[in-house]
Amino acid sequence: MLGRAIREQPRIFAVAVAGSVLFGLMVIASAYVVGAVVGKVVVPAVERGSVTGGALALAAAALFGISLLRVVGIFGRRLGAGYMQYRLQAAYRRRVTRRYLDLPLAWHHRNATGTLLSNANSDVEAAWYPIAPLPFAVGTLVMLVGAVVSLFLTDWALALVGLAVFPALFALNVVYSRRMAPRQARAQRLRAEVSGIAHESFDGALVVKTMGREAQETARFADRAGDLRDALISVGRLRGVFDPMLETLPSLGTLAVLVVGAVRFRQGAITVTELVSVAFLFTVLAFPVRAIGWVLAELPRSVAGWDRVRRVLDATGEMPYGDVTLDPATPAPATLAFHDVHFGYEPAEAHLPGTEVLGEVTFTVPAGKTVALVGPTGAGKSTITSLAVRLVDPRTGTVTLDGVDVRELTAASLASTVALVAQVPFVFDDTVRANITLDRAGIGDDEVWAALRLAEADGFVAALPEGLDTMVGERGTSLSGGQRQRLTLARAIAGRPRLLVLDDATSAVDPRVEAAILAGLRAPADGGAPASILVVAYRRATIALADEVIYVEHGRVVARGTHSDLLATVPGYADLVTAYEQAEHEREQTRTYDEVTPLTSGLEAEVDR
Repeated sequence: MLGRAIREQPRIFAVAVAGSVLFGLMVIASAYVVGAVVGKVVVPAVERGSVTGGALALAAAALFGISLLRVVGIFGRRLGAGYMQYRLQAAYRRRVTRRYLDLPLAWHHRNATGTLLSNANSDVEAAWYPIAPLPFAVGTLVMLVGAVVSLFLTDWALALVGLAVFPALFALNVVYSRRMAPRQARAQRLRAEVSGIAHESFDGALVVKTMGREAQETARFADRAGDLRDALISVGRLRGVFDPMLETLPSLGTLAVLVVGAVRFRQGAITVTELVSVAFLFTVLAFPVRAIGWVLAELPRSVAGWDRVRRVLDATGEMPYGDVTLDPATPAPATLAFHDVHFGYEPAEAHLPGTEVLGEVTFTVPAGKTVALVGPTGAGKSTITSLAVRLVDPRTGTVTLDGVDVRELTAASLASTVALVAQVPFVFDDTVRANITLDRAGIGDDEVWAALRLAEADGFVAALPEGLDTMVGERGTSLSGGQRQRLTLARAIAGRPRLLVLDDATSAVDPRVEAAILAGLRAPADGGAPASILVVAYRRATIALADEVIYVEHGRVVARGTHSDLLATVPGYADLVTAYEQAEHEREQTRTYDEVTPLTSGLEAEVDR
């Protein structure tokens, strides 16, 4: 871990270590300067009852010079260490995020959102937390070597005291780190679990409230939060035992130096200057030596965080893009084709068999045509739409746009050619304008309003308090389900894609509005080129607008043709569409009854009156 950090930021580390070494050497120098001042200025002044101005000036200049150099060392050490730590954290947050973008959708399905947030935030922060005290610790090691050498040059007996104290500090730190490691690892894992539960609860707030699960969710969160609290208390207790011991050892060393030094002074082996210097040296060494303890204390948490980050960075299954670019100036609709496509989701565990979702899927969405994808629940329709926009890749077979395999296209070319409107609309906590443009170049207010008109959303947006500048709230909480769907549809249309993939994207919209939207997409009012459309459809009115219908069952294309042909020749298709139509009719009747009942009740009350 530490070696990786040094290799990635060698220059900044060198600056920080240089400052730390300068500080360490000045600490040793200050001990001997203080000893010299006491021995050569203070003691003679006490004995004579006076002191010369020159001696005082020299002592003050020496102390000031040492202090100034120590300040320079502290500045270089702290600036370099902080800069190095934050650069590493920022760099690895970017790496983790880029890795998230490269990994396939199946990998994300196997990992909770809260865990991914923890990986990119607290785990990265924990991984590089020891970098802040690292240069200080390296400088302290240099200082300790210098201190031991200076002790031997002063007196062998005092040097033995130093040799007893310093290894004891290292041994105590090692024991501390080994005991702390499992506690820190557990605490880091529980942080991710608490984050995951919190994110899940916030994300499903409506379900929790409507199903009356507030108490259960609170208890679930409280259990994990309690476990995290207990884990952190365990960490604190261990630190509470070892911290006083680590603080006490240098103080005991100072006391031992004074006892041994007094004996050696009476024997005439050392002078007052040397005794004061060594005693002061042990006193000022107590704080720097703790820097080594800080690094060792944070290493267990760092390793736990790094293991979790590395799991993301080492994950396999990325979807690399190619280098082929479709002509962005081509206004013509795109042609989508599936050629003998097979697809299956990878199992959560390697030893389990995978599940095949699609097999032998072959069909074409001709340029400028609308193709409806129809099938029962679980038939694989949403998977086909994911393959069409390359959220996932097929196991075998190819998906092509204008005859080019989508795996050979650049990311920018794919994004500008095809747009997906998902089954569940997602709206950012931002303005209407920002939700539609997504900071894409070339999309001004005229293009935004044109997209809103095509999505039949211009009416309700114009009625909002601030129009395009209206904040819609987190996940669009201030909008209805149909409004959110139309807003996300306008977002896709604003980019003028040549292929539009709608995964049941208008299910919350009134059938009349849905028909108007599809008609507008087939023949834009502004005279623009119509896009090719692949739409997952349920309503008969929507299906009837399609040029061709693809009927899917159990991940296979069972039949294809016009709506009327399939209705007459495919019993399964006829039963499904009839069932959808009957359900829609019943919903319409219920809606009409709910609207009429208050009126009839009012008339009956008037007649009674």
